[in-house]
Amino acid sequence: MGRRDVGGGNNRRVLSRDMDSCRKDLSTAEEIVDDLRYRYGKYARMSRQTLVLNVRHVLNARNNNSNNKKRVKEDEEDDDSDEGAGGGKMKKQRRLDEEKDKLQRAHVKEKSVSSSSSKDSGGHISTSEDPSFNFTSDTLRGGYAEMNSSTKLARVSPPLPLSVNNINNKGGPTFKDFGGIKKVLDQLDQYILSPLLNPPLFEKIGAKPPSGILLHGPPGCGKTRLANAVANEAGVPFYQISATQVVSGVSGASEENIRELFSKAYRTAPSIVFIDEIDAIGSKRENQQRETEKRIVTQLLTCMDGPPPGDTEAGYVVVIGATNTPDALDPALRRGRRFGREIALTPPDEHARAEILSLVAQRLRLEGSFDMKRIARLTPGFVGADLEELADMAASLCVNRIMDSRKLQLSGDSPNDDRSWLSQPWSDEELDKLFVRMSDFEEAVKLVKGSLTREGFSTVPDVTWGDVGGLDHLRTQLKDYVVNPIKYPETFEKFGGKLNLETGFLLYGPPGCGKTLVAKAVANEAGANFIHIKGPELLNKYLGESERAIRTLFQRARTSSPCVIFFDEVDALTGRRGREGDLVVGGLLNQFLTELHGGDRRDVYVIGATNRLDVIDPAFLRPGRFGNRVYVPLPNADERVSILKSIAKKRPIDPSVDLDAIANKYCEGFSGADLANLMDQAIHVAVKEKFQSIESSEDGDMDSSDCTIKMTHFKQALSLVTPSVSKQQIKHYEEQRKKYQSSTNMDQINVGPSFALE
Repeated sequence: MGRRDVGGGNNRRVLSRDMDSCRKDLSTAEEIVDDLRYRYGKYARMSRQTLVLNVRHVLNARNNNSNNKKRVKEDEEDDDSDEGAGGGKMKKQRRLDEEKDKLQRAHVKEKSVSSSSSKDSGGHISTSEDPSFNFTSDTLRGGYAEMNSSTKLARVSPPLPLSVNNINNKGGPTFKDFGGIKKVLDQLDQYILSPLLNPPLFEKIGAKPPSGILLHGPPGCGKTRLANAVANEAGVPFYQISATQVVSGVSGASEENIRELFSKAYRTAPSIVFIDEIDAIGSKRENQQRETEKRIVTQLLTCMDGPPPGDTEAGYVVVIGATNTPDALDPALRRGRRFGREIALTPPDEHARAEILSLVAQRLRLEGSFDMKRIARLTPGFVGADLEELADMAASLCVNRIMDSRKLQLSGDSPNDDRSWLSQPWSDEELDKLFVRMSDFEEAVKLVKGSLTREGFSTVPDVTWGDVGGLDHLRTQLKDYVVNPIKYPETFEKFGGKLNLETGFLLYGPPGCGKTLVAKAVANEAGANFIHIKGPELLNKYLGESERAIRTLFQRARTSSPCVIFFDEVDALTGRRGREGDLVVGGLLNQFLTELHGGDRRDVYVIGATNRLDVIDPAFLRPGRFGNRVYVPLPNADERVSILKSIAKKRPIDPSVDLDAIANKYCEGFSGADLANLMDQAIHVAVKEKFQSIESSEDGDMDSSDCTIKMTHFKQALSLVTPSVSKQQIKHYEEQRKKYQSSTNMDQINVGPSFALE
């Protein structure tokens, strides 16, 4: 009994006609199906397996027709040669019988192959002998599916959109277009380029090259651009896709998209597959609610394990994933033979920013010499994308400057709404004068905000040790422990790596003595990334949120090392445990202790400041956490003079004012904050006196020649300002200093009678 032609001959004829429009270089049924699904939406809505089988039917039919025509022609030639003998008819009949037997055997073989190939990915076997192929029914099913699904899901039904870049796109990025990431480029040479360009090396020693590389870092660090540069350097097929493009609203389509992606990569191996935002399809399965999402992760794991079993001729395919949140990925993805190698693209430090700016500025017309180091110092928290935006903003300011001058020149006395001058052509002489200046970059820094600044990073304070009075011993300690390891890492590497120095400092003492200013001066001198945290801002009333904030803070610091974290009013986070009702605070303290004493704190320096050392949990005062405790006392007479003169640098002080006498005779017990308040009050008295003289004058004009702060103003201000720290409080702080100094000898640093301006 013959097999029924399911789907009808008309549909096969339509398919055959559409196959004629495909590319002529396609040789296999799978390649023809991919081209059909790409060209025609009706095939994209059909099952790929069904379409492959029907394409094979058409190809077999074409081959049979071609063979039959050839044999008929041969028979006719034989008939002509054997005319009159009757031998031609006998040969023709014999060949027709042989052809019939071959077709029957081919039908039996094809039936068995179709039955075996109808297994799905879960191992289920389809009972249908031949998949139905009918445009009308398939279109109706597609229409019902669109009616029952949302518009958003319907839009993801077309075939998987791939960006395939073949060998050496000359217009794309290469390694020479990157600055400040030499270590990362060396790792990419080792992990990707070497296996792709030198496969005999790995074959000879019997080693398998890395199959997956995970690039992670904050947005704007250049992960996607770097992956494109790898492909251009390697000169192999490059399949780039965003993870969100893989996800489909049709059940099973997402897994098929992943299989199709890797199938194409293995057919063109050696090749590179780049999945951007891979956390969208590879997040932890225990956190996912839908079974579809879990199946997507499982399918991705299966494809990354290598080609299908039995495919011994498959070449080398390396997978590059990019994400901003590596901890969100399923742990199975981050094990060996998958994403076993991880490369962190950290935010650039000051030196790296200078290198990036030098590369970015090459495309601009610059006027005169440029101090890229100064611009790099003014851009903490900027990543590569921010620095490119900075260059564009500087160029825009340059154009605006030229346009403003041209407007004044051409518009003259024309009304403000006249725009005719905008259409005036530019001469070559005018264009030759168009240059970007250093001032354009300095102005652009004020307008462009760094990406990391939005995520909690602070700008490096414009505070130097010149603004700090006294505290020379403290400056030496912080320079040895914090500044030098950050600024001169090569020197420490020559001695076998960085010393196991204490990286936690706790500044304590009376309020207003400059503890906050010291931390800012350290960050400024080191040029490192700086995070300024006011203790209470990490507290959250919801369970677990405070601990998460601590983890996120230190994770951000680690990915942006070298980094200085300054906790102002740290006693708000480090109170003693064991008190009633402090269950939530206890969890926060434990998380803080874990991060402070964690083994992954390389190049992360923590400075805390407090006025209440006695309320801090003793566990925080151990070595490895806040091991270096520094007492910052009130300033003595000489230091008060130094501080007052530092405050008066930018003030119009009358030459007759004796600042030494004011600091020595009238400011006993004043802190730095009190001295700053004294200066503000003196200025207020002087301004008030000036306005009174204007009101009493006949013409009411102000005489700007005598706007200075005189001794009389300081004497009036002294009657308004009193020391903020009482003698009883000073006694309490001194007792604290003696208590903690006697309990720890080497860990305690006493800076003596010195002071920093708050």
